[in-house]
Amino acid sequence: MEILQWVLIVLVVVIIIRRFLPVKGITNISVEQVKEKFSNKGVQFIDVRTSGEYKANHRPQFINIPLSELPRKLNKLDKNKEIVVICQSGMRSAKAAKILKKQGFQKIYNVKGGMSAWH
Repeated sequence: MEILQWVLIVLVVVIIIRRFLPVKGITNISVEQVKEKFSNKGVQFIDVRTSGEYKANHRPQFINIPLSELPRKLNKLDKNKEIVVICQSGMRSAKAAKILKKQGFQKIYNVKGGMSAWH
């Protein structure tokens, strides 16, 4: 019985650690690094906040594809281009980045701190 308990504990720890480790192919970048990418035509900028949040405050380089709609709108994005994802705090964009990675996108950037970090 004791061995089974240890196996369960190890499994839970592994699951928790994997959830917080960065996913290969997804890079967290600062707002300053995003601004440097604005002049690059080979980069797609996606804002995954709700349309209401986007309308209230956004950067014109970013197109709005709410996180809930992202799986249905992947065909609008080019898998061969870099993609920068932003939300309000960085949490939804991290989820979006994982979705994009699972769908074959290679160079994905998540904005650390999201729009809250924008100066």
